[in-house]
Formats: sequence, structure tokens, C-alpha cells
Amino acid sequence: MIFKFLILSDEVDNFKREIKIDADATFLDFYKAILDCTGFSDKEMASFFLCDEKWRKLQEITLVEMDTYSDEDSYIMEECILSDYLEDKKQKLMYVFDYLTERALYIELSEIIPGKNLKTPLCSLSAGEAPKQIMNIEELKPVTTSLDLGETFYGDESFDMDELDKHGFDGLDDISLETNEGDLF
Repeated sequence: MIFKFLILSDEVDNFKREIKIDADATFLDFYKAILDCTGFSDKEMASFFLCDEKWRKLQEITLVEMDTYSDEDSYIMEECILSDYLEDKKQKLMYVFDYLTERALYIELSEIIPGKNLKTPLCSLSAGEAPKQIMNIEELKPVTTSLDLGETFYGDESFDMDELDKHGFDGLDDISLETNEGDLF
């Protein structure tokens, strides 16, 4: 059986890859096929995530064994056969290629071709440039916003910062916190 995967990026609009691979191949074989068709380096950490229909991560399959101190099982690409985890057309996967920023490729099992085998993975469609595998630090800087404390702070043109004490609750000592029955809350 052959799996045909469609691979897209949310960073590059015209990026599209289609990979055909034998269903009995491992996730490591699939990983190598993705590296071949994107030009990504094998020197970076990467993981596949099995996802639900809304792209929520369900199960991680890592490139190398991670030391986990929990009771969760560890799944590594070299030991995981595609057909053991994928069985339905339209099943979704995420390939995280940049752990620092959680950047990923979005993968969908677009077709299952029964009765055929494929010795080596095949990139049957390649369109657009792949996203950069590693972002520069300058590109990761957060967007800063400034707080406007001018005349119309929260729509109150008469707002004066000096009216507040250091805690912002001037005069609360005089307020009673008792209910009608005299109970304190």
C-alpha cells in the first residue's frame, strides 16, 4: 500500500510538496523524504505530531529518544511504521522542524493507494520555496506596543495619574465590608 501526503506551510503561500511513500516505511524514512524535498538540514531536532481534524497535537513521534520522567511512552521515528499510526484518508500530521519557535509543516494523508508498493519515497509534486528552517534572532523579536496614557486614557479625558495612590486604591480604608447582618466577607 502507498500513502500519498500533501505538505503545506502556513508561512509560504505557494509552498506545496506531495510525497508518495510505502505504508510500511518508518517515520524516519518519511522524515528523510521531507528533508530531501525541502532542502532542510538533518542537524536540527524534529518531530511528527499526529493531529486531530482541528490540528490539535495528539501524539508525538520524535527523531531521537527523549528522556521523559513521566509514565508516557516514548515514540521514535526509527521504530514507528507509518501504517501502524495512519489508517484514514485526510488524517493530519504536523512536522515540527524548528523547536525554538514551534514552526511546522502541515501534512495531510491525501490518498491511500492499495495493492501497490514503493521501494523508495518519491516527491511527486514540488512547488514554491520551502520556509527557512531556522529563523534569525532579529526575525524572532516580539512586536512591541506602547501604552497610550495621554488625555483620553480609557476614554476619560479628565484622567489624572496623580489621582491614584501608589496602590491605586486611595480612600478604601473608610469603606465598610460588612453585610446587613454584620458578617464580614
